[in-house]
Amino acid sequence: MRSYETIFVLRPTLDEEAINANIEKFKGIIEKNGGEIVEVDTWGRRKLAYPIKKVNEGFYTLVNFKADSELPKELARNFRISDSVIRHIIVKDEK
Repeated sequence: MRSYETIFVLRPTLDEEAINANIEKFKGIIEKNGGEIVEVDTWGRRKLAYPIKKVNEGFYTLVNFKADSELPKELARNFRISDSVIRHIIVKDEK
């Protein structure tokens, strides 16, 4: 299993309940597909470096996890089809 980290930015118009539901949804995708969550760090609402679709801020979440090489592809697919996610990135942790 390899170590990965993902950061995803959720829309700022979501309420606290919807934000937590989205975080749990993505954690569930990782665990359901054989991954192991190491750490979840919610950074909260922050200003974006540049506007994305006329949105100037978002809710940031960092998730460190271990998984095989197929899981990041499935996770990225779910990020892309989710209307709540503005941006995401998944990188292999080289530590």
